[in-house]
Amino acid sequence: MTVQLTPATDQHRTFARDLTRRAMLPYYREFDLLWQEEAFDQAWTWREQWLISEARQPLGYFSLSQDRQALFIRELHLLEGFRDRGIGRWVLTQLADWTRQRQLPLLRLMVFKSNPARRLYEREGFVCMGEDECFLRMQRAFA
Repeated sequence: MTVQLTPATDQHRTFARDLTRRAMLPYYREFDLLWQEEAFDQAWTWREQWLISEARQPLGYFSLSQDRQALFIRELHLLEGFRDRGIGRWVLTQLADWTRQRQLPLLRLMVFKSNPARRLYEREGFVCMGEDECFLRMQRAFA
């Protein structure tokens, strides 16, 4: 499998929004949160959006923001048929490299407490830095 990361454009927004909604809706329901299409679309305009693909076939996408301390993974989703194949781990490795290239000390994310992806993040060196009733705030530090 030759996975590629390419900048997402507005033509990918519907794919990314639908994928995010499908992946996150069970957690939104579990924690009694309201999914808002408008919030996704607003964030699309100011975040860094990336498509995960193979042979021009979209497999997923991720969304980033950055401040002086950290690169933040805002979204990271794969189509269901491509989960548990090592692609998420590969993407996290790329993002660790990007964090170092941008000379940032931290790679951060938030994950729903009940999301099994948190085990992947823990295996990849992320540690919990705090939590609220729904989310864990996790980060991976780089020297």
